[in-house]
This record gives sequence, C-alpha cells and structure tokens, in this order.
Amino acid sequence: KLSFGGIPVPGKPGTFQRKNFHGCIENLYYNGVNIIDLAKRRKPQIYTVGNVTFSCSEPQIVPITFVSASRSYLLLPGTAQIDGLSVSFQFRTWNRDGLLLFTELSENSGHLLIYLHGGRLMLLIQKETENPVEITEGTNLHDGLWHSVNINARRHRITLTLDNDAATAGHATIVSRIYSGNSYYFGGCPDNFTDSQCLNPITAFQGCMRLIFIDNQPKDLILVQQGSLGNFSDLHIDLCGIKDRCLPNYCEHGGKCSQSWTTFYCDCNNTGYMGATCHNSVYEQSCEAYRHQGKTSGFFYIDSDGSGPLGPLRVFCNITEDKIWTAVQHNSTGLTRVQGAGPEKPYTMSLNYNSSAEQLEAVINSAEYCEQEAAYHCKKSRLLNTPNGVPFAWWVGRANEKHLYWGGSLPGIQQCACGLEESCLDMRYFCNCDADREEWTNDTGLLAFKDHLPVTQIVITDTNRSNSEAAWKIGPLRCYGDRQFWNAASFNTEASYLHFPTLHAEVSADISFFFKTTAVSGVFLENLGIKDFIRIEINSPKEITFSIDVGNGPTEATVQSPTPLNDNQWHYIRAERNLKQTSLQVDNLPKKVLEAPAEGHFRLQLNSQLFVGGTASRQKGFLGCIRSLHLNGQKLDLEERAKMTPGVKPGCPGHCSSYGNLCHNGGKCVEKYNGYFCDCTNSAYEGPFCKEEVSALFEAGTSVTYTFQEPYPVTKNASTSSSAIYVDAVVSKENIAFSFLTAHTPSLLLYINTYFHEYLAVILSKNGSLQVRYKLSKDGLLIFTIDSGNFANRELHHVKINREGRELVIQVDQVLKLKHNFSEIDFKAIKSLTLGKVTDSLSLDPEVSKANAYGFTGCLSSVQYNHIAPLKAALRHPSVAPVTVKGSLAESNCASMMEADVNTATTIYSSSDPFGKTDEREPLTNAVRSDSAVIGGVIAVVIFIIFCIIAIMSRFLYQHKQAHRNSQKKEKEYPENLESSFKADIDLQNTVSECKREYFI
Repeated sequence: KLSFGGIPVPGKPGTFQRKNFHGCIENLYYNGVNIIDLAKRRKPQIYTVGNVTFSCSEPQIVPITFVSASRSYLLLPGTAQIDGLSVSFQFRTWNRDGLLLFTELSENSGHLLIYLHGGRLMLLIQKETENPVEITEGTNLHDGLWHSVNINARRHRITLTLDNDAATAGHATIVSRIYSGNSYYFGGCPDNFTDSQCLNPITAFQGCMRLIFIDNQPKDLILVQQGSLGNFSDLHIDLCGIKDRCLPNYCEHGGKCSQSWTTFYCDCNNTGYMGATCHNSVYEQSCEAYRHQGKTSGFFYIDSDGSGPLGPLRVFCNITEDKIWTAVQHNSTGLTRVQGAGPEKPYTMSLNYNSSAEQLEAVINSAEYCEQEAAYHCKKSRLLNTPNGVPFAWWVGRANEKHLYWGGSLPGIQQCACGLEESCLDMRYFCNCDADREEWTNDTGLLAFKDHLPVTQIVITDTNRSNSEAAWKIGPLRCYGDRQFWNAASFNTEASYLHFPTLHAEVSADISFFFKTTAVSGVFLENLGIKDFIRIEINSPKEITFSIDVGNGPTEATVQSPTPLNDNQWHYIRAERNLKQTSLQVDNLPKKVLEAPAEGHFRLQLNSQLFVGGTASRQKGFLGCIRSLHLNGQKLDLEERAKMTPGVKPGCPGHCSSYGNLCHNGGKCVEKYNGYFCDCTNSAYEGPFCKEEVSALFEAGTSVTYTFQEPYPVTKNASTSSSAIYVDAVVSKENIAFSFLTAHTPSLLLYINTYFHEYLAVILSKNGSLQVRYKLSKDGLLIFTIDSGNFANRELHHVKINREGRELVIQVDQVLKLKHNFSEIDFKAIKSLTLGKVTDSLSLDPEVSKANAYGFTGCLSSVQYNHIAPLKAALRHPSVAPVTVKGSLAESNCASMMEADVNTATTIYSSSDPFGKTDEREPLTNAVRSDSAVIGGVIAVVIFIIFCIIAIMSRFLYQHKQAHRNSQKKEKEYPENLESSFKADIDLQNTVSECKREYFI
C-alpha cells in the first residue's frame, strides 16, 4: 500500500503514526498514473481519510526580510490601553541573536521585549517599580526553519507559546496588569529614537517574518510597502531572502558547517585539519619534514597529500640516522604458527594497517625506498615449490595482485634470497624451505619493489602433512626519503620558466614552496584565465605579494619582512584562497589575511598553463631556486621538468647556508645533493643533529685516558678530510665541556697533564663544591672554587671551562660562576687527558691525590676538550682511538638516571625502532632462539633429569623407570607452545649436519 499525506495506523481509521501533512499537493503521479484523478472519480483502489478536498485556495502570505544588521526595523500600530495583549508572528533566521519585538505598554505597565539569545526565545517585561519577568522557550531556533511565536497577556498572567505547542508553553504571573501599547517595533529600532521609545538590548534581527497579528488582527504588509501602514527601514517586502550557506557544504575534510545570515563557519575539531574551511592539514607530509623541525624519533601523524582528500596516518618516525625511516605497523606483528593448511583448505591472513590503501600508496610513492621483511620458518613445509612447481605459498600486494617471489628476490623471479645468492641449503632448489626437510630452517629477506607494496595478505597451503609445520612473519612497511621535500629547480635567466597543467582550484587553493634568491624581484608562479588569475611574486627584497582575481577585481595580500628575503637563504611561502578569506604566510612572520566578500563571484576559473619561475610574457622572471612546490596537496616534480627545460637546472645547492644552525654542539653541516647532514665527528654528541649525549657509568677504579699523539680516524670510512682529528701538541686555549652526575665526594672528574709536568684538574671536594685547579710551572698552584651548592646531589650538572689566552671563564649549569685573568700562562704541550682515576699520580697535590684515591663513581656525559671527544672516542672507536680504558665503563644515559640510584651501575638499553626490527639475519622472537638459549635449555634439562633420577631412585625404583618411559614418550610429542616446539626440535636433533645454520645472541 502507498499512503500520501500521512501514515495510517493499521486497524485504527483516522489515526496516524506521525503528524499528517497539512497543505496542497498537485500533479501526483505514481508509475504514470494520476492518483488525484482516481481519487476525484472515487475509484475503489483509492481510499481517503479525513477532510480531503480537490481545490487549493492558498492564502496570500507576504513575508518580509530584515536585511541590515543595524538599520532594519518594522513599525506597526496597535490599539492602546486594551486590557491585555495579543501578538503572534512567524520568523526564520540563521543568527543566534536578534530583537524580534519591542513595544512600550500603556498605563505605565512597562515595556515588553521578545528576542533571540543564543538560539533561544526570550520574553522580558520590565517595569521600574517591579522585578523583571522572564520566560524562555526553545533551543536552536536559528536553524533556518519557520517558527511561530504567540504572546497572550490577560490580567496578571502572560503566556508565551512556541510553534503552536500549547503543552510546552511558558507562563508567568505579574504583579500589575498589562495594557497594550500603540506601537510595535519588529526586528530593531530606528536610529533616531530614544531609549524610552524603543529599547534593543541585543543586536538587530536579520531574517524573515510573516503572518504578523496584533490584537488578533492580521497586518497587511503590502499596505506597509505602499506607505499607508506603519513605517520601515531596510526591508525586502514580499520576499524571504534567506540563503542556506551550508548547502553545498564548503567545509572540507568532514568539518561541520554552521552559518549566520551573512556567512558560514566551519568547526574543524577532531578532523586533523585547520583553517577557515578546514582545508589545511595540521600535520606534516613526511617524517623528513618532522626531522627538519628538529624532532626526534617517535610516533607522528603524517598527511602525505597535505590538503588533499587523504586523511592523516599514524606512523613511527625513526630519526636516529642519516636516513629517516617511516614505519607503518599492521595487525599481525608476531611470528604466527600454521598447521593443517592444504590446497583445499588454505591458510589465509589479511593484514590491516589501520589505513586506506590510498594512504599507504601515497606514503610509498613519495618515498625514495620502501621495504617489508618477509620471513617463512618451515619444517617439512615447502614455500615456492622451486624450481618449477606451483607455489605452495604466496603473498598479495597492492591492487590485490598475487606475487610468487619471496623476500630477497626480484619481481617475476620465483625464488627466495638464497636462490639469487646461490646459498640455499640444497642447491637443487631456490628456497631453503623447498628442500622439504624435517628440521627447522627459514627463508627470510626484504620485499623492496615499491609498486608491489604493501603486503596485504599471505596464503600458505603446505602444512597438512605429517610432521609439517610453518611459521611466518611480515614486518612493518618501512620507507625512507621524501622525494618531494628536497625536489628543487634553479632558474638561471629571467626568461626561463617551467610549465605545468592548469591549476584546477575553483573554490579553494593552497600553494606552498621554499625559495632562495639574490634578485630584488621576480614572479614565482602565475596562472591565467580569461579574466581570472593567480600570481605570487617578490616585489622587493622585503615584500611578497599574493594576487588573485575571481571576477570581483584583483585582491592582493602582501607580507612585509623586517629583513631582506633575497639573502640567498631558504624562505617558506604558503598562500591560500577559499570562499572566506585570502591569506599569505612567509616564514614565521605574521600571516596576512583578507576576508572574502559575502556576495559576488567566487569560482576561480583558469585555462592557461601554470608557469613556475616566470610568466607567460617571459617578463619579470624569477632568478634563484624553488623547492618543494605543492598545489592543493599535489606535489609538482620540478627536477624532472627542469631536466628537459633550457635555462633551468634540476636541484639547488647551498642548503647549509639556511639549515646549518640545526647542527648543534660543534656538529658540521655537510651539503648533499638533496639536502644536508650533520657531521658529528668533532662533537661530543651524536645523532642526526649532534644533540644526543654520549654518556657512561664510571666506578671508583674506572679511568679513560686519551693520549695526545698521532691523528686517528673516528668514523668507519676513515676519510682524512672529515673523519680525522689532528692534534696540535701546543694549544693556546682550553674549551672544556662535560656533564656529570654523582653522589660521591671527593671525586676526580677530569685531569689534563703536559710534558712540562703541569696539569689541570677538575675535582669535587669533600663538601661537594667544584674546584678547577691549575698547577703551572711559573705561578704554582691556582685554585678556583665554585661553592654555590653541593654538586654531588644525584642531579645532572653541566660544566664549561673556557680559557682564551689569559682570560678564564667557568660556567656551571648555564650560569656564569667565575671570571679570572692570569698574569701569565703558558699551558701547552698536552700529554694526556684522563676521566676518572689517574694511574700516574706522583705529581698531584694533596687535594687532588685525595680525590684521586676515590676516583669517580657516577655518570659522565658528552665530554669535549677543544675538538677532542675522549669519552665518545672510548665508547665508539676504542680500537682506533688513542684511548686507554681501565676498570668498568658501561654506556648509559645520564639524563635518564636523574631519579635513579647512581650507586647501582645499571646499563639501560633502548631500541630506536618500537617494532623490534633486528639484524636482517636474526630469527624472530619465539621462532629460533640464540646459542645461549640452546645451552641454557640443555643445562636446565640435564639438571632437572639428574635431580629427578636421584630423588626417585632413593625411594621408588619402579616409579623411576615409569617416569623415564614417560619422558621418552613426551620427547616425541609436539609441545603446545611454538617457542618450546622449536627448542625441543632443535635440542633433540643431531647437532651436526651439512646444512648451514645461523645463531644470534
């Protein structure tokens, strides 16, 4: 059955499930049949309920629109001194606040206001001699729908009814009677009226009204238009000019749209985006960008397409080396055991990365290199069935494609890593597992063909035979390199430019890039239409301008810089245009924002090519470099286009001029073609920015002695230019810096001696004060004491001792503690530097000897002497550096020990990769254990068996025999635990075979 105008309740004629339709319907057809015509002719298949007529006499309804937020009002007359009051009307608006009605009551009975406040309807009666009376009704009345208001006052009672719902009407009792006034102001007050004649405690109303009744009499608004009734200002009569500015919704990325009479607003909370229309991502596009901000390793959200449609993705950024790795984990991280799977009943596991396929593809496509480790541990379970068989296992990658090669091999080659390396256990096969042996082995390698990644599914079909078993693991997706972040082009002539397809950005556009130049002016980018255009240029050394025209005339946003921008250093520009505003950001300068007009043209229509580095007229071209150009989240490959364009070269040198300050603590910025890196050779720190401390725990007898002799290499490549430290035996200064943490006094922290029997010692005295002691051949012993507290307080303290010529400066914890000028000093011919206990103590003064007797117990960190890092050399290059270590020296982290007991020398190890990526050859946890685990397991089993035998033989020989038989039986069974299974199998096998094995500790 079909129902029109209402939904009847079965078995209850005339009763409806919901409020039925009240109004007119015409031209009602269903499958070409005129339903109204059938009803008129009383056809039996048509059933009518209630008062249904076949004529539609619509009453003439004249709406009015209050246009202005300050000047619009409607004045209508009423009948004064009537005992009581009756007013009704309908309104609709998008504004939360606004005056609906004001009237001055007769007989000094006060005045009455009806207004919207926060989307609620408020009635207020104010009289000087009585307390005000308030009634509040409704919520969210600024929803753009028609709402009816009815006010009735009789004697001492007033009623406010909203939307004709008498059940929820508001009532109030007043002391004095109400007498109607003779003037009713709707929507606002005239400008020239005094407060006593019209009062508006809130803003004017912007919206529509209709069906206005005063004293139960309708008011003909056409007469108002003709000037014969009342008065008005800034009204549109016989028209409701309301617009739904949230349809269509121009809030992007799931932003919630709300609106007022003149504009719309976007709520970007919990979207991951920001801006007037939720257009801009709050996250960076890659881990490389986070590294550039100086971030360290951790979990981050990246948005690979910026303002594009793809959402942000949570990844782990490993920022511990020159290559910045991005890791995306999936739902099956551990080693997974498989049994009972065959061709008819295959084992299938789908991998979920908590992201869309498009998000993963964007990460992979923007990276230089990606990989996933694939490991297959097998016992009598074949993998690829090489050399010529149908594979028993495979994996599914991007685009749901099935792949028949394994980690370490190449696409299209049905082999494993050992097949390519010709190192398989059985050379007749191309995978170790394909030898089908009854002992555990594995095929492990990296899948590194980007177009096939990520792995989304694995299928295994050969674990259903007797004693057949397998275990697999697919590692996280790991990628490094941002192909776009350093993608640059150099423009060598003003006539040179790169051209790209037209920018399609009708309602929103964002453009971002880096530039560096020495020119005073030039156009970075331009795209033209018939009348519309968009352009970004440097007008002068201190001025960047973003110009755009969408048909309402040119709009220019200009940012003035206090310093010249043509300083041949990288500067960042981001320009954006949407329906609400045009903005320009340059570096970290204040953003220039221009509000867009509420009316007029709003679509940007371009049709020419996009010119980068110049214009279509080949005038005012840009001279310099542009890098990392993004348009609406899309990455433009400048380098590839520059390779085929005369006057433009791919790449741009000179990154260290802008980013060299990111290399800290004496690290040296080294140029690369696509970026830079920090060389920490001469720094006491390490890490990508030379900011990570190198620390060690010392015991009382520990000493680290650096002997000044021939230069030595401190990096693996042993290059003489950047990796070797050359030491001059004669120095004219001491630049010493280190951090320490201890609870012991006295202590000897640092000792430097010369070939002339002079020395410099830094000690903690018995009371915890810090002393710097020079023993010089001419001046004798000079002691400088810092007694501002007890420095043996289990807190980390930072010490800097700098001597340039005769001037000595000592800083502790970044506070200047002492300045001294020597009368004469000739501290040179350095022989050695010792941290901790000094073994050759014959020439020490008594205080230093006393401290030396205790040595140093605690943590030393980031020790620097001029361009020497002795502690780092001892920990990182002990075999090649002229360093002698005596006693226990354990690497640690002083900062992490602030709350720990320094008396307990505990080494803390942490992994920079939370997903447990280990050596490529290492079998994974719970799969194949290390040599130590084998030995420990064997010893434990032997001890246990011997103990049982002795105990049982002493009491029950028969039970001993029975237990022995049970033990033999259990050795043949499968243990329940996968790790125990691997251990039992390997322990019980003959340990010698011709097969190759690898064990790791």
